Amino acid sequence: MRRTRILTLLLALGAGLLTGGPPAALAADAPKAAVAADTYTWKNARIDGGGFVPGIVFNRTEKDLAYARTDIGGAYRWQEATRTWTPLLDHVGWDDWGHTGVVSVASDSVDPDRVYAAVGTYTNDWDPGNGAVLRSADRGASWEKTDLPFKLGGNMPGRGMGERLAVDPHDNDVLYLGAPSGNGLWRSTDAGVTWSEVTAFPNPGNYAQDPSDASGYASDNQGIVWVTFDESTGSAGAPTKTVYVGVADKENAVYRSTDAGATWQRVAGQPTGHLAHKGVLDAENGYLYLAYSDTGGPYDGGKGRLFRYATATGTWTDISPVAEADTFYGFSGLTVDRQNPGTVMATAYSSWWPDTQIFRSTDSGASWTQAWNYTSYPERENRYTMDVSSSPWLTWGANPTPPEQTPKLGWMTEALEIDPFDPDRMMYGTGATIYGTENLTNWDSGGKFAIEPMVRGLEETAVNDLASPPSGAPLLSALGDVGGFRHTSLTEVPSMMFTSPNFTSSTSLDFAEAKPDTVVRAGNLDSGPHIAFSTDNGATWFGGTDPAGVSGGGTVAAGADGSRFVWSPEGTGVHHTTGFGTSWQASSGIPAGAVVESDRVDPKTFYGFKSGTFYVSKDGGATFTASAATGLPAGDSVRFKALPGGEGDVWLAGGAPDGPYGLWHSTDGGATFTGLPNVEAADTIGFGKAAPGASYQTLYTSAKIGGVRGIFRSTDQGATWTRVNDDAHQWGWTGAAITGDPRVYGRVYVATNGRGVVYGDTAGTGPGPDPTPTAACAVTYTITNQWSGGFQADVRLTNTGTAPWTGWSLGWPFANGQRVTQMWNAEHSRSGTTVTARNVDWNRNVAPGASVNFGFTGSWSGTNAVPSVFEVAGGKCSVAG
Repeated sequence: MRRTRILTLLLALGAGLLTGGPPAALAADAPKAAVAADTYTWKNARIDGGGFVPGIVFNRTEKDLAYARTDIGGAYRWQEATRTWTPLLDHVGWDDWGHTGVVSVASDSVDPDRVYAAVGTYTNDWDPGNGAVLRSADRGASWEKTDLPFKLGGNMPGRGMGERLAVDPHDNDVLYLGAPSGNGLWRSTDAGVTWSEVTAFPNPGNYAQDPSDASGYASDNQGIVWVTFDESTGSAGAPTKTVYVGVADKENAVYRSTDAGATWQRVAGQPTGHLAHKGVLDAENGYLYLAYSDTGGPYDGGKGRLFRYATATGTWTDISPVAEADTFYGFSGLTVDRQNPGTVMATAYSSWWPDTQIFRSTDSGASWTQAWNYTSYPERENRYTMDVSSSPWLTWGANPTPPEQTPKLGWMTEALEIDPFDPDRMMYGTGATIYGTENLTNWDSGGKFAIEPMVRGLEETAVNDLASPPSGAPLLSALGDVGGFRHTSLTEVPSMMFTSPNFTSSTSLDFAEAKPDTVVRAGNLDSGPHIAFSTDNGATWFGGTDPAGVSGGGTVAAGADGSRFVWSPEGTGVHHTTGFGTSWQASSGIPAGAVVESDRVDPKTFYGFKSGTFYVSKDGGATFTASAATGLPAGDSVRFKALPGGEGDVWLAGGAPDGPYGLWHSTDGGATFTGLPNVEAADTIGFGKAAPGASYQTLYTSAKIGGVRGIFRSTDQGATWTRVNDDAHQWGWTGAAITGDPRVYGRVYVATNGRGVVYGDTAGTGPGPDPTPTAACAVTYTITNQWSGGFQADVRLTNTGTAPWTGWSLGWPFANGQRVTQMWNAEHSRSGTTVTARNVDWNRNVAPGASVNFGFTGSWSGTNAVPSVFEVAGGKCSVAG
């Protein structure tokens, strides 16, 4: 979020990746290995959101069909039955990692089964690959790809403008794509199979955020930013005649063709001095609405305007809700109510403080109302209520001073859409989530509309580090933008990210192997410490003190007994401390920027690696000695770990295609290393519970073995490997971190760059099978608290049969329209009026006569009757009073 989205990528992609992409190949003579395969079930450790959602697209002809795009985490399809998002680009592999960045999505209104995605993450050399257009005939379940001769920038400046990809609403074989970097406007006439430049289009754009940026990131020409068809100018089967195109050019922002793209003209009389972020056409009333900002976003923008263009007369009208002198933001989010086209909404996307603003007009922009207003400054009155109980971390643990509030209405609000079939439903994207409402028209009647997260299933965090302690929470994470989380349950959203301090991005974390309640993390913060400690397994934190010169988190290691720490921050050299970082001393014998780790047995032994050399300290990090080991990777794209319970047992992964690249093992504390000949390339290494009958812990790696890129497991110290993911589950780049679970054999946690923490369970070790009891059950349902519009309930489910349950699922109808907003100790889903609660990992086993308890908060209106029917596995349970 904010500018740190770019820093997140720099951190998450690790050493060297942005300068050339993830290593894609090895020397031709690398040994091959036979690789077995296993069947795994993959899920996300739930965070729900966590990153920027720059685009939401509803299909115009099929109800409840919607898509969301993210800047680095792929695209998603809305599932109305469960009110969740389904990821669509998990198949993107290592070599094409840039295709997880989505610059635009287009849903075909003629054939709703068709959907398209324009993909590519960076237009500069951070992403070595070109962009592509993906096309699907089954709503994103499977894809075909057409590579483009230029790059696309899903995570570049201006990514919230759009949509840049559009399907002709009359001839759906025709698509247009607006390209960045001066590459112009492109068209396909065969449903996205082939593309060619529209050479008649006169202006490829000229706006760059910062033309002097030598990296090519902020200096890129943002190009063609949206395409909009006027459906009133065509008929089925023939290309639409009138097409509008938005260009990143402050003097020439809008062009039009009236002959199906054969010729183009600058629209006369248009305003100048701003960029047109969005162009949304109301064909019924003949209005093209435009949202303008003085910059391309998504972080910047100081002035903005809203305009309405009458397509029949050519008249331009300034319909801005406030005078330009009173704006300190640009406009971007823009939508029309298709059921009531005179209703228009827009966002002040770059209003960071005290909050974003949403504007609504029911008279085609003649007058406007706001989502919130000042009463007597700094007090404000909101037209809405917000319930973030399903994603409670969205409050950021903040206690701001008015007029700022928590949770915020949002920031970076460039995606805003009213459901074309339901005027009461609206969704909008922010820098951290998707919010939505289902009673939007309360805005017009003087009531309050209810906003809540509509983001479940969409996971968009960049993961920098992972840890799975032997006791306490099963998972700790270091994340970009949102800092990191302590997951006590993988299937529930944690109540809060790591706080005190709140790092903008956490770069590294570790726990003391023999004392896992002691945890340390390092990260980035605009002002404040860059290191924090916990003595309760990451539940609460306190900041340490920085040595002089620290500018970023770097890597950090905890001694095995928690008595000392070694830190290699950015901006200065490696340091060590005893206690909790109140006083640091410089370490000697090791260069600045080294990656540091600890031995998991000897509390005074620490390790480091930098530029091909391995370093060892035996005195708690005070002095390091360079190992004589040779043949290790020459660069710094290396990650290594010491084995829990194995003193001096170290595994090292990393390298690059033009040098040593693979997996190495040391059993003498790094004095010597032996390369594994059956591993062609490896980028991460982690450990988990030993397999049944095995004495050595299970190894996990993101690697290339037997000519295949994937996630691999070894139960015999690397002698043989099993691929545990498949081609449908690749998640782009997975080179930041990996760890097994020390308590559950086969479970592995994988760091992704934009798809959050993915975890896999092998058959028989994950969540149990569907429940087997039929009617041998009893339920007690108790409303423990009730207030206007909301309530809390506890449910007790008892196994009254004679056989144990190895998994359970309880369903009941909410006849009065009640809805669950958050549930604990169980997962929940909804289909129509029926709610289903399922076991989580730790409570799936229920012995005969035993009970399991879970609770939830919900919403209600009118009546809140207790359900009378509860079912397990199709059989009705008895209901206690």
